[in-house]
Amino acid sequence: MQNLPARSGIGLKAQHYQDIIEHQPDVGWFEIHAENYMGNGGSPHAYLNKICETYPLSIHGVGLSLGSANGINTEHLERFKTLAQRYQPAQISEHLSWSQHDDIFLNDLLPLPYTEEALHIFQKNIDHVQSILNQKILIENPSAYIGFNNNTLEEPDFLNQLCEKTGCGLLLDINNVYVSAHNQKFSAHDYLLAIDDKHVKEIHLAGHATQTLSNNNTLKIDDHGSAICDDVWQLYDIFIKQTEKTYPTLIEWDTNIPDIKILLAEAQQAEKRMHKLLTEF
Repeated sequence: MQNLPARSGIGLKAQHYQDIIEHQPDVGWFEIHAENYMGNGGSPHAYLNKICETYPLSIHGVGLSLGSANGINTEHLERFKTLAQRYQPAQISEHLSWSQHDDIFLNDLLPLPYTEEALHIFQKNIDHVQSILNQKILIENPSAYIGFNNNTLEEPDFLNQLCEKTGCGLLLDINNVYVSAHNQKFSAHDYLLAIDDKHVKEIHLAGHATQTLSNNNTLKIDDHGSAICDDVWQLYDIFIKQTEKTYPTLIEWDTNIPDIKILLAEAQQAEKRMHKLLTEF
């Protein structure tokens, strides 16, 4: 099994398959969403097999529902395992959220309060997933629009404890930190300082939308549909300076998908910033 290189990667999109195979762009790795490749065959797998001959792969799940109180859906986890065995990804990741209860699947990544009970649920489910996949996974911090009154832990502490208890790693989504900090009025800088960087194995960067509410307040929406804004780049710089490390860094762009050249330019900017910052020490 390969390790993801400490370079920038981009999400693999169907409209870019042929371009990637023909031109083999200088990018470190590709990420796929697991649920897009759970069929047994067809052109997506034909293209992915070809691309994996050249590039390392990360599989990012959106449907395991690690926060489900009734556990992980067995059939979905088996499909995920089959996909992972087929492609032997360098990393597997999922969200700190829930989206399934009994036989009902919801098309959203829903939050849980940061309590000891929720910590136990996530720990139990992550342990189960890791035992079935026979591989450590990464968990991604969520983007949040509201908070819970009954939180007993701050999000960074919740993530740090979950990584310690399960041995999983952290996929630090810096755009999500920025979105949540704006919407819930906390310091994104303080959040990054509170994260134990030994758990961070990957970083996500993305764009977001801004919506003006009826009270003239603004809401940041994590839609992955635009270029990375200056404030998110600055937080990325802060974290690289803070930790003095390089990280596999993904450029997420899942809606309004542009020409691959734009994604590659964003990826190149991330690499340049990361290495420039580290040479300044």
